[in-house]
Amino acid sequence: MITLYGFGAGFGLPEISPFVAKTEVQLKMAGLAYRKQKAMPPASPKGQLPFIDDEGQSIADSTFIRAHFEAKYGFDFDAGLDRRQRAQAWAFERMIEHHVYWAMIGARWVDPDNFARGPAHFFDGAPDDRREKLREDAQFRVAENYLLSGLGRHAPDDDVELAARSLFALSVQLADQPYLMGEKPCGTDATAFGALAGILTPFFDSKLRARAEQFSNLTAYVDRMMQHYYPEFAWTPLQQAA
Repeated sequence: MITLYGFGAGFGLPEISPFVAKTEVQLKMAGLAYRKQKAMPPASPKGQLPFIDDEGQSIADSTFIRAHFEAKYGFDFDAGLDRRQRAQAWAFERMIEHHVYWAMIGARWVDPDNFARGPAHFFDGAPDDRREKLREDAQFRVAENYLLSGLGRHAPDDDVELAARSLFALSVQLADQPYLMGEKPCGTDATAFGALAGILTPFFDSKLRARAEQFSNLTAYVDRMMQHYYPEFAWTPLQQAA
């Protein structure tokens, strides 16, 4: 059986990491049996989550994990899409993972109130004399990566405006369809769900979340994906959380 290693539930989400959520949803899409186990990034071959163990074979990085599922199990996550649609789906995935994701990281890690509410608690189990230093170092490293991503080079309101343009693109693509590319979910839907749910969770308050809430089809999309792939999770739809 496949073992998926992730952070686990938290922040009002069934999985803290958008990338772990992506892989978990793709496991569900493919109908592959799996078990989930908590881990921390240093345990991964690439120092990041998710990673999987599949009959002794360890694969890290959600994109390579998807490729492994397709190669070993013959499941096509983009079945029904033509070449142009597959190319578009890949482009949207890159936009989500290299732009929308980093906007979420900025709102979650760089904002001091949200950091104290969420990520700071990753270090609650650390020794008293090291806890604050570990928190400061982790926040600094993430903020540095946020800067390197490009978004962190802008004023807070400017980075939200740039992220909102990507959210607008997703909203236009989705339109009134149930899924990004049409009537059936594809691999990129797992990516979009992980990132959008991470932004829209009521656990954090941010200007980014407020902008995302303006796209009613995106909020309905996250609710729909959550109900379909995590029916057992007590997700609070945004319209009820206010």
